Amino acid sequence: MMNYIIGIDLGGTTAKIALVEPNGEIFSKWEVKTRIESEGQYIIPDIIESIQHVLKEKNISLENLLGIGMGSPGQVDLEQRTVVGAYNLNWKTVQPVGAELTKAFGVPVYIDNDANVAGLGERWMGAGNKSDHVVFVTLGTGVGGGVIANGRLLHGISGSAGEIGHMTVETNHPFTCTCGKDGCLETVASATGLVNLARCMKDKETEPSQLKELLETANQVTAKDIFDLAKENDSMALKVVEQFSQYLGLALSQIANILNPEFIVIGGGVSQAGQFLIDHVIPHYEKYLFPQIKETSHLALAQLGNDAGVLGAASLVLMNESK
Repeated sequence: MMNYIIGIDLGGTTAKIALVEPNGEIFSKWEVKTRIESEGQYIIPDIIESIQHVLKEKNISLENLLGIGMGSPGQVDLEQRTVVGAYNLNWKTVQPVGAELTKAFGVPVYIDNDANVAGLGERWMGAGNKSDHVVFVTLGTGVGGGVIANGRLLHGISGSAGEIGHMTVETNHPFTCTCGKDGCLETVASATGLVNLARCMKDKETEPSQLKELLETANQVTAKDIFDLAKENDSMALKVVEQFSQYLGLALSQIANILNPEFIVIGGGVSQAGQFLIDHVIPHYEKYLFPQIKETSHLALAQLGNDAGVLGAASLVLMNESK
C-alpha cells in the first residue's frame, strides 16, 4: 500500500487539501470552505472531518500516513505548532492547530507560514528546480515571500524573515502601507500597488490612453486591466508597468545581492502577466545587481499555481522527518 502525506494550504476563503505521494505526485486534492464565523472555531474541525471522509472514501488507513503539513496565514510558532494573528481567518487568539491535528490522526504535524510553504512547493516541484537556494516572491493584494538558503527555510529570530513586501523602495513620494510604514514595496509592486501607481499618474498623463479613460469612468480598475492594456501598447499602461518594474527590479536585485539564490521565483496573481512581466523587470533587476551575482541568480515565473501551497506543506513533513 502506498504511503501518503497530507498537505493543507489554509486560506481565508478555502482550505486546499491534498494527498501527496512522497515523490511529489498529487494523488487527490479537494477544498473545504473556510468558516470564519465565531472566531474561526469551525475551521480545523471542518478540515479534520473532510480528511477523515476522504481517507475512508479512498480506503487509506492512518498507518499509511507519513504526516501532515500545513501552510497558514498569521504568526506561526514552529515549536508549539500554534497560529496567532491570522485576522483573515478571524483567529484573534492562539490556535493549537498542531495539537488538534495530532490528536485526530496520531501522525507528525508541521506548520509554517503560507508564503514560506508556497516557496517550498515551488522549490520542490516547480520553478525552483530542487535548488537549495531559492527566494519565492508572491505578488498578490500584497507582497509576500519565503527564503530558502542551504535547503532550509529562513525564519529569523521572531519568524519574520522573508517579509519582502516591507522593504522600503520609495522615500521621495511614498504611499503609506497597511503596516504603518511609508514606501514599502507592497504599496507599489502588488496588484494594489500597480493601481496606486496608475491613479497617481492619471492627472499627469497628456497622451491619449485607454487606461486613463478607464480610470476616469470605471468604478474599479485591476492589475490585469493595466497589464492587458500595456500588452496592447497603451502609452500610459506601459509607463505604469515600467514604473512598477523598476521598483520590483530594485527590490529583487537587493535580495539577490544579499542572498545570491539560484532562483528568485515570482508567483501570485500578478505573475499571471507571464513573460511580459519578467521581460520588463529584468533590465531593472540587472541594472542594480552586483556583477558576480548576474551570472548565477535568475528570475523565474512560478509554475505550480494553486498547487504550490499543498505541495510545499507536504514537503514540510519530508524535510522534518529526514532530520
